[in-house]
Amino acid sequence: MSTDPSAVRPLVLVTGMSGAGKSTALKILEDLGYEAIDNLPLSLLSELVQARGENGRPGRLALGIDSRTRGFDPGDIERYLEPLLGKDGTGEIALLFLDCETGVLRRRFSETRRPHPLAHDKPVDEGIRRERALLGWVRDRADLTLDTSRLSVRDLRSLIAARFESEARRAPAIFVLSFAYSRGVPSEADFVFDVRFLANPHYVPALRPLTGRESEVARCVRDDPAYGPFFERMVAMLTPLLPAFERDGRSYLTVALGCTGGRHRSVAVAEHLAEALGGGRWQVTVRHRDLDTGTAAAAQANG
Repeated sequence: MSTDPSAVRPLVLVTGMSGAGKSTALKILEDLGYEAIDNLPLSLLSELVQARGENGRPGRLALGIDSRTRGFDPGDIERYLEPLLGKDGTGEIALLFLDCETGVLRRRFSETRRPHPLAHDKPVDEGIRRERALLGWVRDRADLTLDTSRLSVRDLRSLIAARFESEARRAPAIFVLSFAYSRGVPSEADFVFDVRFLANPHYVPALRPLTGRESEVARCVRDDPAYGPFFERMVAMLTPLLPAFERDGRSYLTVALGCTGGRHRSVAVAEHLAEALGGGRWQVTVRHRDLDTGTAAAAQANG
């Protein structure tokens, strides 16, 4: 049994809100070399762990459970999982919890025309509310919680691989994330920088339709006299912390930069920061969470 909470353990339990992407996460883990088993009855978990120890079974397992699992009962979740999770994430199982905003879950169920497993003959929102309450204990105990509301499959793969890919294959990862404060601060962020103090290209008519990915907008942001000192200090702060995080066993780090609309300033700074941090041992990925939230919203946002 590992004593390192960040170590890659051979058993990963995938759970979370129905519609949040459990099946996709299991497929990703399967691609990473795990044997995936979905909807395993909770009563068989401890038996599986025990049998694995006795037989010395090679390889890694990813197990999926949610409210559709046969015999699902909120009381059983704590009873069966508590002995396996241990304290401070040092148990037999690593727990991955997939969360999602209620509005996004509602839309997903509407698009697929599938009923929520806990809604029965009631509105989908009632099923979501009930499930969120039932799974509160599990979410609090998770080794990794991912909000999939605005994650692409590619982004989800990167986040899961950074945590659960074998040490021999993975490189530590930095996720540089731009976001709009109007849509909330990302829950997964380790560091958050507010760049709303910078000159706003939104108020330059020729730049308003563009994004921070384009050179004209990036130049406008960088021409702000406050930009150079801010950027230099940010990089100077982050750079020496990366080896320290790696020594502490961290395999990934998320740095988030926010502006009002998530379209101009935060995007430009995120692109620049990803470039500045790249080229070393850490694998750098940049993602713009709110860049494509819709033409109407983008036109109104003060990004």
